[in-house]
Amino acid sequence: MASAPTPDTSVEPAAGEQAAEEAPRPRQKSLTIGAVCKALKQEFPDISISKIRYLEDQKLLTPRRTQGGYRLYTQNDVQRLRTILRLQRDEFLPLRVIRQELAGGRAADGDVGSGGAAASQRPDIRHLRRTAVAVKGPGAVYSLDDVVEETGAQPRLVHELEEFGVIRGEQRAGVRYYDETEREIVRAVAELARYGVAGRNLRVFRTSADREAALLQQILAPALRSRNPERRREAVETLENLAAVATYLKHLLLIRDLRNIAG
Repeated sequence: MASAPTPDTSVEPAAGEQAAEEAPRPRQKSLTIGAVCKALKQEFPDISISKIRYLEDQKLLTPRRTQGGYRLYTQNDVQRLRTILRLQRDEFLPLRVIRQELAGGRAADGDVGSGGAAASQRPDIRHLRRTAVAVKGPGAVYSLDDVVEETGAQPRLVHELEEFGVIRGEQRAGVRYYDETEREIVRAVAELARYGVAGRNLRVFRTSADREAALLQQILAPALRSRNPERRREAVETLENLAAVATYLKHLLLIRDLRNIAG
């Protein structure tokens, strides 16, 4: 006696589902470097084509190239660039730390939270503290060769910064060493030097920083001198937060004045 056929229990996909599976995904629209610069100009007024190229040189961006050598940026590339610029602006992170953040899976800013673009426009003061360079201590030290290799600066520029009192350095066993903050100062000055800013022009930054430090010291001096370790720890944290807020305020005031210069 022939056995009854086994019923087919598999479920055929609905027509709409099958069509959706077979439908090709829309290709991301690619943008030229000029279009990317224009798209981000409102949020990042100081962005420029040369800055985007510099971030590419630092291996933070890898846009596709046409046969003619033109750069083409996908929406993912643009979002990655936006994240990099926000980490620089809002958290004051150096490129080395940003590279580590991205390699560790740092999410693009536009994908985080439910506030959308409107929320991203509001700076979160809690994240303005720079994690790579804190006021608690100098951290690691670097030889002149290390500083030159990591920042791309010329040794002559480092010596010039010492002459003008922008950095100090420390002599150990015949070798000149610089702390992490001084290394990042050299990195920033090396970038300014690309635009013709010389060491003598940095006195205005030094003077401004000295005045801000004196103001914050005046505000927190009693707590910083306290014999209570907990109170001193809280004072140091407050000092970092105040420094971050002051830095952001100075950034906003600078943008306001630059807008007046640009007309």
